[in-house]
Amino acid sequence: MSMFCYQCQETAKNTGCQIRGVCGKSEEVAKLQDLLIYTLKGISEIVIKGKVAVNDLGNVNYEVLNSLFMTITNANFDEAALEKQINKMLAARDELRNKTGLKDLHDAAYFMVTSKEEMLDKASSIGVLSTEDENIRSLRQLITYGLKGMAAYTEHAFNIGKENEEIYAFIYEALSLTLNDKLTANDLFVLTLKTGEFGVKAMSLLDDANTTRYGHPEISEVNIGVGNNPAILISGHDLTDLEQLLEQTKGTGVDVYTHSEMLPAHYYPKFKKYENLVGNYGNAWWKQIEEFASFHGPILFTTNCIVPPKSEEIKKRIFTTGSTGFPGCPHIEADENGKKDFSQIIALAKTLKSPDEIETGKIVGGFAHEQVFALADKVVEAVKSGAIKKFFVMAGCDGRMKSREYYTEFAKKLPKDTVILTAGCAKYRYNKLDLGDIGGIPRVLDAGQCNDSYSLVQIALKLKEVFGLDDVNELPIAYNISWYEQKAVIVLLALLYLGVKNIHLGPTLPGFLSPDVAQTLVNLFGIKGIDTVDSDIELFMA
Repeated sequence: MSMFCYQCQETAKNTGCQIRGVCGKSEEVAKLQDLLIYTLKGISEIVIKGKVAVNDLGNVNYEVLNSLFMTITNANFDEAALEKQINKMLAARDELRNKTGLKDLHDAAYFMVTSKEEMLDKASSIGVLSTEDENIRSLRQLITYGLKGMAAYTEHAFNIGKENEEIYAFIYEALSLTLNDKLTANDLFVLTLKTGEFGVKAMSLLDDANTTRYGHPEISEVNIGVGNNPAILISGHDLTDLEQLLEQTKGTGVDVYTHSEMLPAHYYPKFKKYENLVGNYGNAWWKQIEEFASFHGPILFTTNCIVPPKSEEIKKRIFTTGSTGFPGCPHIEADENGKKDFSQIIALAKTLKSPDEIETGKIVGGFAHEQVFALADKVVEAVKSGAIKKFFVMAGCDGRMKSREYYTEFAKKLPKDTVILTAGCAKYRYNKLDLGDIGGIPRVLDAGQCNDSYSLVQIALKLKEVFGLDDVNELPIAYNISWYEQKAVIVLLALLYLGVKNIHLGPTLPGFLSPDVAQTLVNLFGIKGIDTVDSDIELFMA
């Protein structure tokens, strides 16, 4: 077997990619990602056994976050970048080990590689399948994938200047425990829920970072047409990159459009002041092949999701930064103060024609927790009067599978007295449908990016308080969530930690869940997959 990866929803046959990733990553990239994670586990064991305080680790904390983020699906396809990061983390590991003087550590704290060939050879022996017991393997990977999502959100907060050392400490603890062969499946299940607890902390941290810097999201109309100026398309999730790009393009005659998960930037008050932030172009990440062709201008990836470009013409217009990377595409590094120079992207934009218009009109969003709290009286009255019968949380990710048409049909067929609460790129399955409103309340309330699922949790807890209920599961809220990659995994674990039950998860249950682990989630939390649209709506509305 040349590789094995089953961390995303589209993994081959829902069992694992063994030759090349469905995402497009090669055997070499997959193996280097495995080795990078293994290196982080070695660092973590040294930190935990050496009782090293996280505030004494300096830049290592950030590099651990960045390393985890680099291995998220569709983030980094660049072998050279991964090899460089492995060497960087090995150097940090060895320095830590020498400082602590620890002995009798796991192989992850000692192994040596001096070439790419040695890296690939080592990776072949430490990958996912090196854990023989399928339940232990399943739980270790569930925890690791949750940590990847947690690291993504924590890194975004870090970039804005917000940190929580408890989160760093937990990441080291959890990574080190995935090396411990003495832990039972029950032990790891407890650690899985603890991962969810710290997922809540990470999303809360990022929410605080975003709203402190950019203000609380407001109900906003976002233009989906185009102007006549040359333009740059910014994709991913990192708002600090958008802020710097907007500052550097002011007065240049170059417009900026958001793409996919960057759409919610338009909801923040601070970004509304930029006249050069013109609108949102296109749809969810997986449609970028055709939409990048018609955009014509440069594309900046701040995070995932990158789809390997099929043409050299598009590849020449792609730039990456942060945790992302693609071979042959320029990578923009930050200086020691976090500043990035986007001048080469701006210069290229000026030489290219303006985007083709692929749609017109506006879409409405900005229903994060504070905005919904402001509408609380109206929402409560609509529930009490029966105008709103039920809320449906349809947050999560979009993807390429035809089976995901289920979510569009589900939204269309929902009774007119229901409201959809959404966050993440899953919204593109229905956010442009004319689903109407209920007494002025839109039937699709978009809270923002996938990390803004935290807003949906806050809304549920607020409604629980308003209605004087003891259990969040007593609310008229149903959960029909779609997932794709590891940030969705940490959102799911966060919901489970908070006690949310009867979540429907689709379009398939994760391939990394062993039958026993999946059954445990069913027994404890009522998790189940999706069925037909009609049968699921009937079940939810019963």
